Amino acid sequence: MVNIPKTRRTYCKDKRCGNHQVFKVSQYKAGKASMFAQGKRRYDRKQAGFGGQTKPVFHKKAKTTKKIVLKMECNKCGMKRMKVLKRCKHFELGGEKKTKGAALSY
Repeated sequence: MVNIPKTRRTYCKDKRCGNHQVFKVSQYKAGKASMFAQGKRRYDRKQAGFGGQTKPVFHKKAKTTKKIVLKMECNKCGMKRMKVLKRCKHFELGGEKKTKGAALSY
């Protein structure tokens, strides 16, 4: 399981900062797909009318996890940047830290 703190001190490359600042960390989530993107318009045009499904539908899903993307926002200037982590099954943001030598509780 990956546990990431909600704040992180890292370099801000904006011209207003140019040094290490505190960043607010959140998990990136893809936005809603636009109905007016060129690919969607082309697909809808091709699908219209008779003839059934015109493009292949993907079924052979091999991956069981997704790569985790962190969205970091500078507290001083508001600049946002993305950071890609490795694949993991369980991701936690701002969870409790494990203490060394603590007794296991079930």
